[in-house]
Amino acid sequence: MEGLLEEGKELISERPDPDVLDAGLISKAQHVEHYEIAGYGTVRAWAQQLGYDQHVELLQQTLDEEGEADKTLTQLAESSINIEAARMDDEADDEREVAVATSQEPGSRGRRAKTSARRGSSEAGAR
Repeated sequence: MEGLLEEGKELISERPDPDVLDAGLISKAQHVEHYEIAGYGTVRAWAQQLGYDQHVELLQQTLDEEGEADKTLTQLAESSINIEAARMDDEADDEREVAVATSQEPGSRGRRAKTSARRGSSEAGAR
């Protein structure tokens, strides 16, 4: 859990675009939810095996709440946050491509570098 919190802090310290930050923080929150779900599910199973029926019911309620929190985070991410983050990432890619293309000699060599950079190819420098 400490590692997940540290990853969140690192993301914040990188100062990404707000939409990218939101998407990253939602991802980290979902990691925490999944960690909690795993823990509560295990304890609930143990309680069930030991015959602690009252505890089983309470742990199931907690599991249901954690599952709903995870679903809410997923809906939020998929409905808007991830879409905006991807749009911002595409814009950043376009800016990097322009920088790569303008740093090359005029002509086809710059276009090839731009195309290779878009594909993430390591061939850009070999051409």
